[in-house]
Amino acid sequence: MNIKKLLGKRLQEIRKTRKLTQEQVAEFVEIETSSISNIENGKYYPSAENLDKILKVLNVTPSDIFTFESHLPKEELIREMTSAMQEDEKLTRLIYKFYLTVKY
Repeated sequence: MNIKKLLGKRLQEIRKTRKLTQEQVAEFVEIETSSISNIENGKYYPSAENLDKILKVLNVTPSDIFTFESHLPKEELIREMTSAMQEDEKLTRLIYKFYLTVKY
């Protein structure tokens, strides 16, 4: 998954835990609701200024939003890895080699 999608998913996850709607965040940031949707869907990066406002409304630090892997549920990790391996044989072989080195 690319960084835009990871960032978007993370922002959406935090927004939902804060029980905020996209409309509420958009209003605080002073952008369109569709822009928040596009950021959360990984279509666009927020500008630095808008990212700063999003951090404020969500009450988080930059490190909170850029910590991806520990916040993904196990099932999602498996689904994402399976999908990536089905698309890329080199990746499958690399992951298998890594697995062999750490399984013991």
